[in-house]
Amino acid sequence: MRLEGKIALVTGAARGIGAGIADAFIPEGAKVWLTDVREEEGLLSAQRLGTHAVFRRLDVREEADWAKVVDEILATDSCIDVVVNNAGITGLEDAARPHDPEHASLEDWRAVHRTNLDGVFLGCKHAIRAMRPRGTGSIINISSRSGQVGIPAAAAYASSKAAVRNHTKTVALYCAEQGLKIRCNAILPAAVLTPMWEPMLGDGPERAQAMAEIVADTPLRRFAEPREVAALAVLLASDEATYMTGSELTIDGGLLAGTAARPR
Repeated sequence: MRLEGKIALVTGAARGIGAGIADAFIPEGAKVWLTDVREEEGLLSAQRLGTHAVFRRLDVREEADWAKVVDEILATDSCIDVVVNNAGITGLEDAARPHDPEHASLEDWRAVHRTNLDGVFLGCKHAIRAMRPRGTGSIINISSRSGQVGIPAAAAYASSKAAVRNHTKTVALYCAEQGLKIRCNAILPAAVLTPMWEPMLGDGPERAQAMAEIVADTPLRRFAEPREVAALAVLLASDEATYMTGSELTIDGGLLAGTAARPR
């Protein structure tokens, strides 16, 4: 029960990494407010998790949504201990719309940043507001391995995730400067097998080949699972990590360590 009594808000929690984090938080004793724009999936996830889960619609791009949901949580539970800014998009859902630096449209560039970066900015802003009265809390931003390296075919996604890394450090320093025990850290996953990958993996006999190609350069030769990312979120949300702020935890199967040498 490492999160016993804690109140957590998780964005993008209807499926994927966000749902995995909610799955991990509740057995540790937290009450989780799952938020997403996918209302039907979000409600089903909350029902599956039981009485310690509540779903509310939250479009992370809209400050009015943040204000409404955060105010409801404060009115209901008096505080927010943990905010996980997980909601994000790749922009690659439509294969016909290029996202490379030469051909990406300004509209598509802005759409990715509005969700991935503006959403994190607003999440941090309202998390600080909610946590300030008690002066303590944990903000966890989901960045990406793609924020550490260039991704030619996903320029906006890589840019947005790199910006999330730096904003995490800014928030951490600001809270410390203010004398607040509000920590802000980032998790940087590489390829995690979630519905976000479906447009790129396809289906049928080509799916296995596509998956193999994606993880070919990863020393562990597989995708990560949402529960493995969630384990890091549990650590950062817990009181075991009270000296961690402005940190980045990379979970990439050894990808950034280099190439695993294999005998022929």
